[in-house]
Amino acid sequence: MLGASLNKVFNYFKSRWQSSLNYSLWALLIFPLSPLIGAVTISLVSLITLVQQYPKISRRPLNWGFALLSVLLIVTVGFAQDKTAAFLGLFNLLPFFIVFAGHSALIQTFAQLRQMAWIVVIGSMPVAIMGLGQLFLGWSLNLEILWIVLNWTMPPGGNPPGRIASLFFHANTFAAYLTIVFILGLGLWLEQWRLRKVEPLKGIRGNGYRRLSIGKNSVPFVFLTVAVITNFITLIFTNSRNGWAIAIFACLAYALYQGWRILVGSVVAIISSVLLAAFAPSSVAQIFRLVVPAFFWARLNDDMYPDRPVALMRKTQWEFAWSLAQQHPWTGWGLRSFSALYRAKMQIPLGHPHNLFLMLSAETGFPSTFLFCGLLAWILITGVQLLQKSKYLNTGDRLIFFSYLLAFVGWILLNTVDVTVFDLRLNALSWLILAAISGIVHRYHEKDRLASHQL
Repeated sequence: MLGASLNKVFNYFKSRWQSSLNYSLWALLIFPLSPLIGAVTISLVSLITLVQQYPKISRRPLNWGFALLSVLLIVTVGFAQDKTAAFLGLFNLLPFFIVFAGHSALIQTFAQLRQMAWIVVIGSMPVAIMGLGQLFLGWSLNLEILWIVLNWTMPPGGNPPGRIASLFFHANTFAAYLTIVFILGLGLWLEQWRLRKVEPLKGIRGNGYRRLSIGKNSVPFVFLTVAVITNFITLIFTNSRNGWAIAIFACLAYALYQGWRILVGSVVAIISSVLLAAFAPSSVAQIFRLVVPAFFWARLNDDMYPDRPVALMRKTQWEFAWSLAQQHPWTGWGLRSFSALYRAKMQIPLGHPHNLFLMLSAETGFPSTFLFCGLLAWILITGVQLLQKSKYLNTGDRLIFFSYLLAFVGWILLNTVDVTVFDLRLNALSWLILAAISGIVHRYHEKDRLASHQL
C-alpha cells in the first residue's frame, strides 16, 4: 500500500515536471527555507544534465574557461599555507561552475527566465515576512529538524541587533539576497504593468493597441506590487548601505530603460538630498537633515556607529588584502586564508575582506582572478550585445532579459563591497542567474549562426 501510494505521488509530480529544470525551480522555491534540500536538488540536476548533454556542454568555450579556472584553483591549493582550509574553500566555487554549465544548457527560453524570476520572488516572501516580524514583533526561532535539513535560527531583534537578518546569518547577507530579488521582482512588475496598460492587437487599423480590462492580469500584478514593496521595506531595515545603493541604482536603470525622465529626476533629487545631509559641510547638511531622516544619513556617514574599530573599516581590509596579493601574486596564500592572516595582524576575527575580487587576488593569485573576471565580463558583454542587436527579442523579452543583466550587475557591485560566495542560497542564486544569461545568449547565437549558413 505504501509503495503504491509513493508511486502515485511520484507519477503525479513526474507528469507536471516536464524537464529537469522544473526540479531546480522547485528547489529554488524552498531554498530560502531549506538550503540543504535546495542545494542537493540543484546539484543533482546539474550533474545529470552534465552527463546527458556532455558533448554539447563541452563544446562551449565559456565552459572551457571555467574548466581552466578550476584547474588553476586546484593548483593554488598545493601552494597554500593551510592546505586543508584551501581545499575546503574550493567547495565555494567549483560545484557552482558545474551548476553554471548544467543550467546554461537547460535554460534556453525567455519563458524559463520568467518562471525562475517568479519562483525567486515567491520564495522570498516567507523570509521577508519573518524578517519584519523579527525586528518589529520580536519574533525568534531556533528550530532544527534532522540536523541541517531544516535549521531555522532567527534571534529576536536581528543580527546585528536592530538590523533584519531573518533566517540568514547576517543582515548584510540578507540585504544582498533581497537586492537581487528586488531587481528581478521589479522587472516582472514592470512587465505586468505594461501588459495592463496596453496590448498589441493585430489586424486592427490605427495605432494597433487597445486598453485591457481592469480585471485581466490583476492577481499577478497585485501580488508583485505587494512583493516588491515588502522586499524593498525589508531591505531598508537590513540597514545595509550597499543594498540601499544598489536598489536605487536598479530603480534608476529601469527608469532610464523605460524612458521615464521625470522619475529619474525625482530619484536623483532624493539621492542628492540624502548625500548632502550625510556628507555636506555642517551648515548645508543641517538644512537637508530637516527633511532627511537620521536613519539614512547617519548610517551613510557612520554617525550611527561612531566608535567602530579601524580594523573593521573596509578601507583597512582592502589595503591588507591588496598587500597579501602583492606578496604572493601568482598562487596567493590559499583559499580561506584571509581570516587567519587578518586575525594574526589585527587581533580581530573577520571572515573576509568585503571585496570578492581582492579576496581572490590575495587567496588565489592574479592569474586565477583575472581569468575569473574575464569570464564574468564575457557573460556580461555578450548579454548586452544580444539585448542591443538581436532581432529575435520582442519588447517583453527584452525587459525580462534586461532585468537578469541588471541583477548580474547588481551582483558584481555587491561583491565589490562584500563577498556573497559564503552563503549557499545567495551563491546558488547568483550562478543560476549567470547560467540563465549564458544559456539565452548561446541559443540565440546559434540561431544567428544557422541563419547565416542558410543564406
